Amino acid sequence: MLANIQVQFGKSIRRLRKRRKLSQEKLAELAGLHPTYLGRIERGRQNISLTNIGKIARALKVKPRELFKGVS
Repeated sequence: MLANIQVQFGKSIRRLRKRRKLSQEKLAELAGLHPTYLGRIERGRQNISLTNIGKIARALKVKPRELFKGVS
Protein backbone atom coordinates (compact mmCIF):
# COMPACT_ATOMS: atom_id res chain seq x y z
CA MET A 1 0.00 0.00 0.00
CA LEU A 2 2.77 2.46 0.91
CA ALA A 3 4.48 1.97 -2.43
CA ASN A 4 1.23 2.78 -4.24
CA ILE A 5 0.90 6.04 -2.29
CA GLN A 6 4.49 6.93 -3.16
CA VAL A 7 3.81 6.27 -6.88
CA GLN A 8 0.67 8.43 -6.82
CA PHE A 9 2.48 11.20 -4.97
CA GLY A 10 5.36 11.10 -7.45
CA LYS A 11 2.95 11.33 -10.38
CA SER A 12 1.35 14.36 -8.77
CA ILE A 13 4.72 16.10 -8.48
CA ARG A 14 5.59 15.21 -12.08
CA ARG A 15 2.23 16.56 -13.31
CA LEU A 16 2.71 19.87 -11.47
CA ARG A 17 6.34 20.14 -12.63
CA LYS A 18 5.40 19.60 -16.27
CA ARG A 19 2.50 22.04 -15.99
CA ARG A 20 5.07 24.67 -15.00
CA LYS A 21 7.39 23.55 -17.80
CA LEU A 22 10.24 22.73 -15.44
CA SER A 23 12.81 20.01 -15.93
CA GLN A 24 13.58 17.67 -13.03
CA GLU A 25 16.96 19.35 -12.78
CA LYS A 26 15.46 22.84 -12.55
CA LEU A 27 12.86 21.83 -9.97
CA ALA A 28 15.54 20.08 -7.92
CA GLU A 29 17.67 23.23 -8.05
CA LEU A 30 14.76 25.45 -7.00
CA ALA A 31 13.90 23.09 -4.14
CA GLY A 32 17.51 22.63 -3.01
CA LEU A 33 17.39 18.88 -3.66
CA HIS A 34 19.56 16.53 -5.70
CA PRO A 35 18.08 15.75 -9.17
CA THR A 36 18.52 12.00 -8.62
CA TYR A 37 16.55 12.23 -5.38
CA LEU A 38 13.74 14.11 -7.13
CA GLY A 39 13.68 11.52 -9.90
CA ARG A 40 13.29 8.74 -7.34
CA ILE A 41 10.41 10.64 -5.72
CA GLU A 42 8.66 11.07 -9.08
CA ARG A 43 9.03 7.34 -9.79
CA GLY A 44 7.62 6.44 -6.37
CA ARG A 45 10.87 4.83 -5.25
CA GLN A 46 11.73 7.31 -2.50
CA ASN A 47 9.94 7.97 0.75
CA ILE A 48 9.94 11.72 1.33
CA SER A 49 10.07 13.83 4.50
CA LEU A 50 7.68 16.62 5.36
CA THR A 51 10.58 19.06 5.09
CA ASN A 52 11.22 18.05 1.48
CA ILE A 53 7.50 18.11 0.65
CA GLY A 54 7.56 21.74 1.79
CA LYS A 55 10.63 22.51 -0.31
CA ILE A 56 9.04 21.03 -3.44
CA ALA A 57 5.74 22.82 -2.81
CA ARG A 58 7.54 26.15 -2.44
CA ALA A 59 9.57 25.54 -5.59
CA LEU A 60 6.36 24.73 -7.50
CA LYS A 61 4.60 27.74 -5.89
CA VAL A 62 1.75 25.65 -4.50
CA LYS A 63 0.51 24.76 -1.04
CA PRO A 64 1.73 21.36 0.14
CA ARG A 65 -1.83 19.97 -0.05
CA GLU A 66 -1.76 20.48 -3.83
CA LEU A 67 0.92 17.79 -4.05
CA PHE A 68 -1.56 15.30 -2.59
CA LYS A 69 -4.36 15.80 -5.13
CA GLY A 70 -5.25 12.44 -6.61
CA VAL A 71 -3.35 10.55 -3.90
CA SER A 72 -5.47 8.09 -1.95
